[in-house]
Amino acid sequence: MQRLEDFRLFYNHTIHPELMRMEKKRKRLLLLLFFSILLFISIIILEIYLDVLALTLFFMVPIGFYASYLLIQIKRFVDAFKPGVVDLVLDFIDDGPNFGDLKYDSKGLIPKQRFLDSRIFATKAPEYKGEDFIFGKIGELDFELCELNVRESSRVQAKMESVFRGVFLHAKTNIPTQGAIIVWPREFKQYLTRSIKAFTAKGGDNIDESLEVESFRELFTTYATPDASIFKTLNYEMQVELANYTITTGKEIFASFIGDDIYVGISEPKDILEPYIFRSNVSFDLVKEFFEDLQMLFSIVDTFDSNN
Repeated sequence: MQRLEDFRLFYNHTIHPELMRMEKKRKRLLLLLFFSILLFISIIILEIYLDVLALTLFFMVPIGFYASYLLIQIKRFVDAFKPGVVDLVLDFIDDGPNFGDLKYDSKGLIPKQRFLDSRIFATKAPEYKGEDFIFGKIGELDFELCELNVRESSRVQAKMESVFRGVFLHAKTNIPTQGAIIVWPREFKQYLTRSIKAFTAKGGDNIDESLEVESFRELFTTYATPDASIFKTLNYEMQVELANYTITTGKEIFASFIGDDIYVGISEPKDILEPYIFRSNVSFDLVKEFFEDLQMLFSIVDTFDSNN
């Protein structure tokens, strides 16, 4: 709670002024768009009234150039918005204890094979897209995360269906670790039959009854191999944290601990921090949601680092 209050102060003093600066750009673009529409309508009416083909063709060229210019300006605004905000959020986070310098690449993503290595989703991921790559160090652990949108062909209908959409993190420990543990949302269990079967075929078994936190057992189903250090990896504190976050946000969390690797995914049905054009982007809640997703991911890695 204190961390969120500190972030609110940081938002008021640092992020809010940047959002206000971007808001002025948005309003200028909107005004330009409004007058452009009026101009286009006026020209069309004039062309209909005069009914001169040569005049219509004459106006088509500058109209085409102007429309292209306007679209480019809107795209520049959209492309610049998220990096500006993300950089500020990361500046706040990496000033906290146990964090190294965090880096951001708006076009980068976690490699597809690394996503598949998590063993959370049994898929070949024929459609794999990502952006907003963040990497750095938490304690002694190196990590990377990004937004992912993974889809595959439906077995029932002739269309693509979602496998995972949200924020996905991978971290690498420097301590030799044995075994594998996978945590799936219980609500999605019926859609994860292939994933569960693939894991049990490799020696995994259900361990729900051995976990202490009731709310965690109700929300998640957990499988582990016999050689996994269950209570060292998925301890009481982490169980409570995962359950509380799911209850508070309504988002689904997927996690696996495969040897020396940690994989965590948080579902997110919409693009995070994508700016609006026709309404204001000056909103604490807009930035807070992104911050809390990162905090949850980092907290899992930090808890694992502290226990090992």
